[in-house]
Amino acid sequence: MTDRLEPGHLAPAFTLLDQDETPVTLKDLRGRRVILFFYPEAMTPGCTKEACDFRDSLAPLQAAGYTILGVSRDEPEKLRRFRERDGLTYDLLSDPDHKVHEKYAVWGDKLNYGKVVQGVIRSTFVIDEKGRIAHALYNVRATGHVARLRALLQLG
Repeated sequence: MTDRLEPGHLAPAFTLLDQDETPVTLKDLRGRRVILFFYPEAMTPGCTKEACDFRDSLAPLQAAGYTILGVSRDEPEKLRRFRERDGLTYDLLSDPDHKVHEKYAVWGDKLNYGKVVQGVIRSTFVIDEKGRIAHALYNVRATGHVARLRALLQLG
């Protein structure tokens, strides 16, 4: 596993397909602020709660200049169903081989019901206009995480 990212680090480059199989490249988002959140699996209870919290907070985040992107190992078709089912209005990115997860140090050992397993470490990154990590939040909880992030970004 890669060392964890810290504020000031250059955000690792990536190009991933979104729910519509359109490539999304981080470099193309330079000049904009990005919130990149990694979640374990589309349409599971915790991930749905987190994704819907981002959806419900989208207006103040976008008004503050943030582009929201969710990343999971799910294939684009499942992401498309998730987006439609829950009325998500931001892009979901597919990283089935977890290579981008590894670059962001969000793939590794985690505790799941008392057992150590390999998987996605739910995490969120705030990337500034220059492509640098402004905030790196590892091991976040699905519930309440977006409210904590909004407070951190001073968005009430």
